[in-house]
Amino acid sequence: MKDVPQTPFPSEYDRIFIEQLILGRCRDPFAYLGIHHNESGGVIIRAYLPEALRVDVIDEQGNHIAPMVEIDFRGFFTCELALQSIQLSYRFFVHYAHTSLDIEDPYRFQSHFSDFDTWLLSEGSHIRPYEKLGAHLVTQNGVGGIHFSLWAPNAERVSVVGDFNLWDGRRHSMRYHPNSGIWDIFIPNVEKGALYKFEILDKNGNLRLKSDPYAFSAQFRPDTASVASGLPAIVEGSEARRRANDPDQPISIYEVHLGSWRRNLENNYWLDYEEIARELIPYVKEMGFTHIELLPISEFPFDGSWGYQPTGIYAPTSRFGRPDGLRHFIEKAHEAGINVVLDWVVGHFPTDDHGLGYFDGSHLYEHEDPKEGFHQDWNTLIYNYGRNEVRNYLTGNALYWIERFGIDALRVDAVASMIYRDYSRQDGEWIPNRYGGRENLEAIDFLRGTNVMLAKANLGGVTIAEESTSFAGVTHSPEQNGLGFNYKWNMGWMNDTLRYMQKDPIHRQYHHDLMTFGMMYQYSEQFMLPLSHDEVVHGKGSMLGKMPGDCWQQFANLRAYYGYMWGYPGKKLLFMGNEFAQGREWNFQESLDWFLLNEEHGGWHKGMLNWVRDLNKLYTSTPALYELDYSPEGFEWLVVDDAQRSVFAFERKGKKGASVIVISNFTPVVRENYVIGVHSLGEYKEVLNSDANYYMGSNVGNFGQICAEETPSHGKPYSISVTIPPLATLFLLHEGENVAPKVMKGKGKVAKKKKTKRG
Repeated sequence: MKDVPQTPFPSEYDRIFIEQLILGRCRDPFAYLGIHHNESGGVIIRAYLPEALRVDVIDEQGNHIAPMVEIDFRGFFTCELALQSIQLSYRFFVHYAHTSLDIEDPYRFQSHFSDFDTWLLSEGSHIRPYEKLGAHLVTQNGVGGIHFSLWAPNAERVSVVGDFNLWDGRRHSMRYHPNSGIWDIFIPNVEKGALYKFEILDKNGNLRLKSDPYAFSAQFRPDTASVASGLPAIVEGSEARRRANDPDQPISIYEVHLGSWRRNLENNYWLDYEEIARELIPYVKEMGFTHIELLPISEFPFDGSWGYQPTGIYAPTSRFGRPDGLRHFIEKAHEAGINVVLDWVVGHFPTDDHGLGYFDGSHLYEHEDPKEGFHQDWNTLIYNYGRNEVRNYLTGNALYWIERFGIDALRVDAVASMIYRDYSRQDGEWIPNRYGGRENLEAIDFLRGTNVMLAKANLGGVTIAEESTSFAGVTHSPEQNGLGFNYKWNMGWMNDTLRYMQKDPIHRQYHHDLMTFGMMYQYSEQFMLPLSHDEVVHGKGSMLGKMPGDCWQQFANLRAYYGYMWGYPGKKLLFMGNEFAQGREWNFQESLDWFLLNEEHGGWHKGMLNWVRDLNKLYTSTPALYELDYSPEGFEWLVVDDAQRSVFAFERKGKKGASVIVISNFTPVVRENYVIGVHSLGEYKEVLNSDANYYMGSNVGNFGQICAEETPSHGKPYSISVTIPPLATLFLLHEGENVAPKVMKGKGKVAKKKKTKRG
């Protein structure tokens, strides 16, 4: 092939683009660089290769086609070829001072975005935006590499920088799509695992170095580069996992902070995902929990935020290993029959420079006005839910965790802060909505839309709202003007009952309604009963430390309270360490105090562990305790007004008529011959007693069985006379009902009758 004569002098057209590229202000580098038709009917190839001494155009086999001419000493080369098609496959052989490289020209490759993609992303209705935006391992024209894309509509220029181009923003300026504000480029031969960021010349002329909002992996802090790990494969769902989230199934959640559940004893360092899987999952299974909830694991910069200030919501934190490690953990949980809940933070994000704040020189992800866009409580930024692309970014993330990692449920953090514009603000510090109200209509639409989308996707993922106000319809369907969540944390029940339990038993008679008031609104939502990490941090002490009295009374109080909670309607959640009554407040920088379970600590904590395990096993094996959580037919007070003696009794009922009677005595006085009205004659079996010596109680009980008598009481045709131990909760099953053998076996679990008082 004969070389075509070339000029060493740049044209005016060349000079315009050269100056734009040198100054980093070229919004359309693909219009100049790469291969283009020329006026003579052939093609012209242009390249910008800083520090190159000489460049040759070569074919796919490495054969020489033509030399390029340097038209500007700063690294601009051109080559005109006659009788060649725009489809020519070529590479560059570049000579530098100390080496020569055979490289692909990224500017000869086409965009991966279709008009339909850009339209959906701009409209905010792309179901899976993560399949297009971010860094994707692809092959184009037989060449492997990575396709990078970013939404930054107000930027003057965006480049990909990384190890593969010496972090030089001049080398890989991206293509701009004016209809969508998206920038993209395919960079050949960049390998999986490459570190990268986006260098943004913002609208004000300032250079910003940003991590990828859609990165699927990130560097370990304090480094902040994104990692081109590729989009995780789809995790297939299962009917068993879907069914385990249903309202008529037992749900008992163990809430876990992966960084402090257990650590390496030698160096107090974190376990990785695989190690956590080997140790945590068998423990959770043995303890009878049905679900594990992970405190936020999206990448976050500050350990002390516990993950609640994420900078990369698509990237599992690198603290515990690679994304594949997290997928392994979830897979092992599923193999053990345990569903996994992810704590999902979409209410705010931190102000770190590499994050979303002031992304392209504009308030792109957050509101411009701090009265709308700044969280005073947490010094964080609030998402602008009214912007299509922001809403799409967040909604897509919900599907991403469910579809690509197999997450079974999302617990949405701080919903109240999202749906109220005046959340934690004084008069004059917030902006009303368009109707003059305090509701954040855009956030409400986002939450409702996300729940609708997940329901339509039909992948089995459910959502749980941590919503601390009386906002109506959180778990109602969108057709009923609800938000569409599946469950809501019952913060009112938690606050009321803890206030009651913290009082000296002698004063509880004056606060009896704190334990019963929750039933006034029980069926307004599908509630979950949480004793979460929030109750054991920031000076609140431990669950055990909240209980009054001496050591014996503290443990007895807590066992009785857990028993009341497991009997009460609603799904259950317990934060790690509470199951064995850790004595000190949770510290995210250290392991839980597992040594308390050793024999030298008197068996108190081991007794609590046994109690929680047996509560879970009775609960999961007894339909009356979970089937009708959200139906009035599933609950009846038997004793509700005995404030003087602080006794409560209620009956839980299943769909097929089976029932369980739960009796609690919240004073340290034994109640003998206590009469309770019941509906049926026959034998009632005491299957769990928190005062059994097996749990370190005083071993007062009912010899295992109670016989109902034909004596009316409490408006019922029959009655039973029971001994109620001090500071204890009993579970009675009607003889012949479904009783799990695992719960019944174990020496000492059914206490013997014994007179005693604990003052």
